[in-house]
Amino acid sequence: MATAEDVYRIARSLPRTTEGVVRDRVRFRVGRIVYASLSPDETILGVGFPKEEREAAIAAEPDKFLPPAPADLRYRWIRVRLAVVDEVELRELLTEAWRMVVGKRTAAAYDAGELTAPPDAG
Repeated sequence: MATAEDVYRIARSLPRTTEGVVRDRVRFRVGRIVYASLSPDETILGVGFPKEEREAAIAAEPDKFLPPAPADLRYRWIRVRLAVVDEVELRELLTEAWRMVVGKRTAAAYDAGELTAPPDAG
């Protein structure tokens, strides 16, 4: 079972990530683009997710995945119950969401170990 602390640790380890609170939700972003958001009770994580894969993921694992709020349906977004994912899957979801908002060069540098988060990032 993944926890909010796992979300903070993993997201803070991704280069160029900043965090802030907007409407009682902690949001992780690169620049102005949000790639992850914790619910106020820290049980649900919204993450960037390919729109074309969203319905299939929700249908395949409805206990794990939830559709975004109606106002967010137009975005590449899905919600995840933290209690149903493990830390490995959480890291994959967050990293893939992060990849959706950084440039290809940044992602490639990260993959090559050339780019890391600042030492105080978590």
